[in-house]
Amino acid sequence: MDTSGAATAATARREGVVTMERDTETVHEAYAFVCLHCGHGWEEEYEIRHITDLAGRHRAEYFTHGRRVPSPLTRADCPACDRGPIRILRPGRVNTTRTYLP
Repeated sequence: MDTSGAATAATARREGVVTMERDTETVHEAYAFVCLHCGHGWEEEYEIRHITDLAGRHRAEYFTHGRRVPSPLTRADCPACDRGPIRILRPGRVNTTRTYLP
């Protein structure tokens, strides 16, 4: 029985190295956003990698334009006014939003 892979993963965890991945599934999703403060609307497409590591832990990593980014579901600030709150819509809905000025 070859345990060198398991031993390597255990050593990597002890030494603070990123653990090896056991399984990865990649999906593409698009979201539309609108700022309820300034009315700015935008859309973004994400590559989402669902990863299971060798210890069986699940995580999702979000990428856009080849760069890792936080989950769009946790985004709190508008890129136009640096405020919020932000509403998430189905893709393709941004051009139907209206500006709301309090």
